[in-house]
Amino acid sequence: MNWYLDVNENSDVVKSTKIKFSRNLSEFKFNLKKQEDIERLENKVKENLYNIGYGLKFLKLCDMDEITKMSLVEKELISSNFALKRYGSILINDEENICIMIGGEEHLELQSYGAGLDLENVLNLAIEIDEKIGEILGYAVSKKYGYLTSSPSNIGTGLKVSVKVHLPALERTRNTRKVFEAIGDFGINIKEVYKGKGDIYQISNKQTLGISEKEIIRNLKVIVQTVIEQERQARKLLAQDEIGLSDMIYRSYGILANCKQISNEEARELLSNVKLGVDLGILNELTDLKIQKLYLYSKPSNLQKYLGQKYDKEELKIKRAEVIKQIIATGDGA
Repeated sequence: MNWYLDVNENSDVVKSTKIKFSRNLSEFKFNLKKQEDIERLENKVKENLYNIGYGLKFLKLCDMDEITKMSLVEKELISSNFALKRYGSILINDEENICIMIGGEEHLELQSYGAGLDLENVLNLAIEIDEKIGEILGYAVSKKYGYLTSSPSNIGTGLKVSVKVHLPALERTRNTRKVFEAIGDFGINIKEVYKGKGDIYQISNKQTLGISEKEIIRNLKVIVQTVIEQERQARKLLAQDEIGLSDMIYRSYGILANCKQISNEEARELLSNVKLGVDLGILNELTDLKIQKLYLYSKPSNLQKYLGQKYDKEELKIKRAEVIKQIIATGDGA
């Protein structure tokens, strides 16, 4: 099963874990712009694809249609800026828990993913791939500064750790800002993923220089576990109003199960309530897998990929409602 459809013991609060290493090859100049330079980099990687292994496939951006590229953005396998590039490529496996962007801001951006809070396992996979590629292709490294990158914010370990959390109870009890202010001095970034819709936040590290990968993971894990505890406490507080909470959850479920058209933004907001209901054991009509499918196939490009056809914005609202009802009724959606 692909990681974005999977769950683990912390998936009631933590949606996903992502590890990214920014790397450059010593034989190429940084920040490649010209097509011929990027193609030379791609050829170097392709020549060694078999030796790299992990079932990775080479795909060029220029061979993808816009819906395919944006479906990868929606899954967070590539960045929106990378998707806009005319040149560049990716290495990706069938499980999609490994995706390497080639020819973006850095020569290589190695990414590994996992469901829920799975920092150690996802990091170990990323390190394993990183060390193997480094041995084969040769990274630009300084004894003083560590891995050299185009962006000063990546220099050192070149490691960015991102954990996405679902915080509906902290939002509804208006405690989100208070919790974030309390942990804001620990060298982390916190940002709302969808402005005002969906209750989803991303927690990531700021520091990459003068600190080891294991220290970054350890520090971030402490912060995330604090957020998990605060969210679960807030859920207990919300549950004191049993009727009010159940009413909100079942109203949201009712709209999703019966609507004739729905926007991506409204679906995301209602799904936040419905997921809360499933996690608290209030709503038994849905499973964790159905929730994950609803999140994925509500997104515009993945919805169109699933249906195999392109639609305009208004048509998408109708098709989204149809697919949502289909997943709720049968679980189909892949």
